[in-house]
Amino acid sequence: MGLPGAGKGTQAEQISEKYQIPHISTGDMFRLAIKEGTPLGKEAKRYMDQGDLVPDEVTIGIVQERLGKDDCKEGFLLDGFPRTIAQAEALHNLLADMNESIDDVIHVDVPQDKLVERLTGRRVCPTCGSTYHVMYNPPIKEGVCDKDGSQLIQREDDSAETVAKRLAVNIEQTQPLLDFYEEKGYLVTVNGDQKIDQVFQDIQTKLDK
Repeated sequence: MGLPGAGKGTQAEQISEKYQIPHISTGDMFRLAIKEGTPLGKEAKRYMDQGDLVPDEVTIGIVQERLGKDDCKEGFLLDGFPRTIAQAEALHNLLADMNESIDDVIHVDVPQDKLVERLTGRRVCPTCGSTYHVMYNPPIKEGVCDKDGSQLIQREDDSAETVAKRLAVNIEQTQPLLDFYEEKGYLVTVNGDQKIDQVFQDIQTKLDK
């Protein structure tokens, strides 16, 4: 878990590689179910095509299908699920039925002002789609794409005002989940405001315990 810009996707990939377990994101699960044409996949597609949120019972059914696959036998890493207390409780019951349980809920914690800095610093080439960051991954020439010389732009959803709103909504949604998992004793919080390798080192130290 972590707010937008916290780097949880990057850490998830490293955890998946180190522990040889599948990194399962909500988007990947939906795409696989739709591609395989499962009944739940078809139902999810119907909601997504209309721009609606996929209901919890469909999402949980898709999670159940995915966790039943062979590559999950030695463990798995969930990313983007659960998003609500109802989903968290359903996951708890689902895993209990499979004689499984959660080991840890990893929370990559980054101060809000740092996240605003990370998210508003992104710049994109409108021609080739290359992504840069004014602080962490700047182009050779300021404001110009290294690959094709196009003027870089800031996407509308990367503006300070939009980012602040996004973070506020996410904080409101994720805090109850963090409290839920802390009460159950699963929550592991790591400082995400460090170099990527150091964040991963901290995660690894806690997981290996």
